[in-house]
Amino acid sequence: MIFEYLKLNIDIDDNAFNEIYPEHIKALSQRHWTPVAVAKMAAKYLVDDTNRRVLDIGSGAGKFCLVGAASTDGIFYGIEQRASLTKISKKIADKHNINNVDFINVNIKEISFLEYEAFYFFNSFYENIDTSCSIDDTIIHDRDLYYDYSSYVREQLDATPIGTKLVTYWSKWDEIPNSFTLVDTACNKLLNFWEKVF
Repeated sequence: MIFEYLKLNIDIDDNAFNEIYPEHIKALSQRHWTPVAVAKMAAKYLVDDTNRRVLDIGSGAGKFCLVGAASTDGIFYGIEQRASLTKISKKIADKHNINNVDFINVNIKEISFLEYEAFYFFNSFYENIDTSCSIDDTIIHDRDLYYDYSSYVREQLDATPIGTKLVTYWSKWDEIPNSFTLVDTACNKLLNFWEKVF
């Protein structure tokens, strides 16, 4: 029912949405997964045209992509380096017949941003700096990786066309090139809406 509600623009409580996940994934929700209301706001801004291709940079358990795909006409792609999370995301999308979403198990540095038209970033690299609440121990955490990944994203975003949209949530803005300007903000300035201007 939750995805039907999202399609009808009916508000969904995060606790209700998170029931789709296994217990160990649910337990990480408050720290690592985008709240439903935030995902809806971000997706609405990013999908300003039918079939807009949106890339979630570090999709985790797929929550942003699933909410965005159910509540807009965009096509959502979640990039996630943990195979177990990609598997969970795909299973949920298949079970609920969400066809405008895909999850790809790959490191972000293997992705060209030119294949996408809009981007979402919920500080997926910060786990390399703050290890107090890691998702799991399947990847190596390294402070240098935070800067390496942020630099890669910044370079890729800088190469996108003028008009490209980006939403960041809980970001330190290290990944944002000077060619993007802040258009709007929400959630006590934690949620930020950007557009490439040159």
